[in-house]
Amino acid sequence: MCRNIDELKIKANTIRKDILEMIYNIQSGHLGGSFSMVEILTALYFGEMNYEPKNPSSPARDRFILSKGHTAPALYATLANAGFFPKEKLLTSFRRIDSMLQGHPDMNKTPGVEMTSGSLGIGLSAANGMALALRYQNIDARVYCMIGDGELNEGQIWEAASTASHYHLDNLVVFVDINGLQNDAETVNVKDMLDIRTKWEAFGFHTLEIDGHDFPEIFTALDNARACKGFPTAILSHTIKGKGVSFMENEIAFHGKTPTSEDYRNGMKELNS
Repeated sequence: MCRNIDELKIKANTIRKDILEMIYNIQSGHLGGSFSMVEILTALYFGEMNYEPKNPSSPARDRFILSKGHTAPALYATLANAGFFPKEKLLTSFRRIDSMLQGHPDMNKTPGVEMTSGSLGIGLSAANGMALALRYQNIDARVYCMIGDGELNEGQIWEAASTASHYHLDNLVVFVDINGLQNDAETVNVKDMLDIRTKWEAFGFHTLEIDGHDFPEIFTALDNARACKGFPTAILSHTIKGKGVSFMENEIAFHGKTPTSEDYRNGMKELNS
């Protein structure tokens, strides 16, 4: 694991380029929300989590659950860069029928994927089960779950939050990617969730707020979560949808828009600079 900020910034930039390559290559995929979570994934996989790429089912591993499964490109690019499978698979397998890299993560096809996701709202429930099972087995490992701010509209998220608090799952960390945009509008205009922090605190979570693109803030929050005993942790991560490419940032269209050849060239130019 590495917490050298300069090295992690380079890694994050590489992952963004891989995401853009994947989506442009197949002309399909969710770019904006994938870009917004890159620093968090980079911090987790290269500076925090315990795992073995050549033994992805190791019982002692930390688990990452991508509840907002449509942002699979970010997870796939991260897993490839972490050594779970060859990077060339990103261009030959993503969103192809019967391939190992489906449009939503499939735990039966992709090494390193812990949960098959598709319908929004289910990831935290699965993460609860994993965290509880690790406790019962006396395994000192942690579970990290990424959900989207638009996903907070799902009632199951709050049922799962109540469950995590009830069982005092202090080996569970929930990241909420708060980029302010969902499929076709601002989150506050689809369903205003009002004071998100107060809600997580009311459900019994140790709650932190960070800049989700700032590595020192991410690591401080992770260390804080590890030190907290008796409560699950929610890290409310304020991010920018489309982060890293100026004309994609905070643009609702890039939730699921396929980059044109001009978008691709200009986007890669920015990332390469």
